Amino acid sequence: MIAYNPKDWFTFIFRFHKSDTVRQLFPMIVAIALYSLFISILEIKIIHISKESQLKNLSLIYSMLGFVISLLLVFRTNTAYDRWWEGRRLWGQLINASRNLSIKLNQIVPKDTVHLEVLKTLIPYFAMSLKSHLRNEQTIPELDENTLTKDRYNFSGDIKHLPNKVAKEIFEEIDLLYKEGKLTDAQLLIINNDYQQFVEICGACERIKNTPIPYSYSAFLKKFIFFYIMLMPFAYVVSLGYAIIPVTVFTFYVLTSIELIADEIENPFGSDANDLPLDELCKNINRTCNEIFS
Repeated sequence: MIAYNPKDWFTFIFRFHKSDTVRQLFPMIVAIALYSLFISILEIKIIHISKESQLKNLSLIYSMLGFVISLLLVFRTNTAYDRWWEGRRLWGQLINASRNLSIKLNQIVPKDTVHLEVLKTLIPYFAMSLKSHLRNEQTIPELDENTLTKDRYNFSGDIKHLPNKVAKEIFEEIDLLYKEGKLTDAQLLIINNDYQQFVEICGACERIKNTPIPYSYSAFLKKFIFFYIMLMPFAYVVSLGYAIIPVTVFTFYVLTSIELIADEIENPFGSDANDLPLDELCKNINRTCNEIFS
């Protein structure tokens, strides 16, 4: 995720980040400019379209289509941002659940308990495993430098769902504490609510990741934008002349950029520039949990 100062907006105008859509769209921008130039020369120099031509009435249709496409893009952007914000909210809940569980265990369980040392590693490791799972990473994240945990658990091998495995091991450690008499029934109920959030957050993140925007809607919007841009020179060349070239290019850049941004942020768990900073969130969980237990 890109860190920036939202108040320093003058620099945004002259700075081009690698994630800017102008870099991605530059070849298409050149192609649209050449296409608009070709249509302008064809109608002005070869066909000799005059201002009395019926083609000038196409601009009336475009005013209505512009209103329709603006509504579609607003809905598309809001839907994508809602998914991005829900993902951030879920990871905020995971941070709180990890802190609450660590605080309660650190206060309730005796400090010299072996299971507490294991939980000290497993609780932040759940966030790392969830990040790896959501990004479809092939390599399993390594455990922290906790010899006790490494000797007891080996998460390498053919594990289909690493967060489930880690959550299961956390519950087994808590269950052993209960069976050894180091947790009472009331204390177990207090801890259970925070532990339960781990699996619920994992399921909610998977729902966002595995449920993309419906294909028909996404394909229709892209086709709509394409034909809207391709027909624009025919509709406005009579009134604008060669000025239709920059107008078409700018309109293409704006509409397509909105669609590209929505495509990028609708899955907020990836590694794109505008996705959630999962690496930093995992480090934050690990740091705060270690401070609580220490």
